[in-house]
Amino acid sequence: MSTISQKIVGKSKPFYIAKNSSPQDKCILSVPIPRLSHCHIPLLLSRAIVSGLLLKLPLIHSVLRSLSSGPVPSLSLSFLSLLRHSGYMTLDNYSLNIALSATARLPSVSVGAQLHSLSVKIGLVSDTFVLNSLINMYSSCSFPATARLVLDYAPQGACDVVSWNTIIAGYLRGGMPNQALQAFGEMAKGQVRLDDVTLLNALVASARTGTVRVGRLCHALAVVNGVGINCYIGSSLISMYAKCGLVEDARKVFDGMHERNVVCWTSMISGYTQLGKFKEAVELFRNMQISGMKADDATIATVVSSCAQMGALDLGCYVHAYCDVHGLGKELSVKNSLIDMYSKCGDIKKAYEIFSGLTKRDVFSWTAMIMGFAVNGLCGEALDLFAQMEGEGKVMPNEVTFLGVLTSCSHGGLLEQGYRHFQRMSTVYHLVPRIEHYGCMVDLLGRAKLLAEAAQFIKEMPIAPDVVVWRSLLFACRACGEVGLAEYVAEKIIELEPKKCAGHVLLSNVYATTSRWVDVNKLRASMDGSRMSKQPGCSFIEVDGCVHEFFAGDESHLETEAIYNTLLGINELLVAESLLEN
Repeated sequence: MSTISQKIVGKSKPFYIAKNSSPQDKCILSVPIPRLSHCHIPLLLSRAIVSGLLLKLPLIHSVLRSLSSGPVPSLSLSFLSLLRHSGYMTLDNYSLNIALSATARLPSVSVGAQLHSLSVKIGLVSDTFVLNSLINMYSSCSFPATARLVLDYAPQGACDVVSWNTIIAGYLRGGMPNQALQAFGEMAKGQVRLDDVTLLNALVASARTGTVRVGRLCHALAVVNGVGINCYIGSSLISMYAKCGLVEDARKVFDGMHERNVVCWTSMISGYTQLGKFKEAVELFRNMQISGMKADDATIATVVSSCAQMGALDLGCYVHAYCDVHGLGKELSVKNSLIDMYSKCGDIKKAYEIFSGLTKRDVFSWTAMIMGFAVNGLCGEALDLFAQMEGEGKVMPNEVTFLGVLTSCSHGGLLEQGYRHFQRMSTVYHLVPRIEHYGCMVDLLGRAKLLAEAAQFIKEMPIAPDVVVWRSLLFACRACGEVGLAEYVAEKIIELEPKKCAGHVLLSNVYATTSRWVDVNKLRASMDGSRMSKQPGCSFIEVDGCVHEFFAGDESHLETEAIYNTLLGINELLVAESLLEN
């Protein structure tokens, strides 16, 4: 065995170079290149060139492509440089495309700019293949504006549909969906041929911006041009309609599909969840199981979220068991969803058990557990966990984490700690407080019956208070019987929501607390005169794994009569017991 063969050994079999062999059979690879140790690859390539093993251009291109798509794409650039300086090859459009792809994966805009200059120098910039790689490279390196300049200054006829698709995808990758839609419009005006990728990107942009008009246009183009509503287009249409608030249209697309994959099912379930239709989401998950379609981790995370919002613990436990049986739920996102579900359903011990079993925790894991402790009244445990998170220093808290911390302080009446954490949020972690954080502080002051301080805090807020902030203060006014301040706050709520009756109802409760019944009657009469009506409350109850939804005064349930008879029976028992006690 030669020296090189002794040094370079794969995981299972060695790499041999025969000393005495014919020119047609100069190397025998018993393992693929990606399985070799990274530190051995440059040595292998340099010796291979010296030995004249890679003189055939197709083989060179194959090795370049393999390295470019491998775990260390920079090796492709090193190999290409070595080939050029050794005089074994000149740069062509294929090898330049590979180099640009490797640069995009790094990503390195400085190397990409050098390759761009080189493409101009050797006259390859007008090649459509190279042009599209340049656009993709700049987009991947977070320079979408430069990518657009490459497109705009390209020679006439050099751009094609891939060029525009790459521009649109780059805008989406860079978080600029409005620019993506604008590029799509220019593409359509320029009469560039659209393909499936174009429609998919446009649908994603429409979903992110809520531009249903463009989404409908893409839907029509897919139908008119005979593209067909396949799984890819269908799932994107479902997501677009759902994110635009048109869940019925999303369901029509879903029902009209001849073939559905797990992404289509998950998109529809997610659409219901996003719009608060949790019962429909769970029912669709049941239909998914009946159809024989196996769920994936994304599906499970979405269904578990719906269970959490409904408080359906039994159903959530069933989904958890479903994960164990089918080998799902190993992704951290699912674990986080389960922590959130068990916390919101009141099984905080199970939530903490899952949290404790995590080998890796991200900010969502910590936040879900901290918020879980907070909403279950375990304020001390929540703050202790936050201190543990800070002590480990592996994960930085975000705005939602601090929302859980401030909620804990508010529910626990921990005024000084609340102020301290509120200040540290900006001074230590450089996080800008949102309206929700200010609302927690107002609630904290209100619970401490510091109404004047709460009103002053609202006055000094750098952002305009919303209805939730004013409601927090109005609730505190009710608890303290502060009628004057309550009337002022109610006016602010009515200004923000003139067509809703929340301000009137809360103020009426304040009057009732202080026994000002004349004012209660006047306020109720004014509400009746203006035809205001309070939105009925909605409740969920889970019985034997089935979730039932009830509205105030609702009689649509199939067992309404039995339910009311039971309630009347309970009421009679309570009255009888109270009479016996007297």
